[in-house]
Amino acid sequence: MRESFKSKIIEVCNKKIETKGSNVGLSFYAFFANKNDDPELLMEVAEWWILTHKLDHFEKAVKIKKMVE
Repeated sequence: MRESFKSKIIEVCNKKIETKGSNVGLSFYAFFANKNDDPELLMEVAEWWILTHKLDHFEKAVKIKKMVE
């Protein structure tokens, strides 16, 4: 996954944890706008999430943050 996108993932995780607590879950769609303006990046993150790490649809934000740090 692109290093530049990892910082966005950490930022989103931090915001969700701050507002909803350490038990909050996220899907990889949480890191994208509601429109498909970068399909290559979406597929890259989906591959990282689903194929590489075999994660469930929703995972704890603290887990995802730790994985990309």
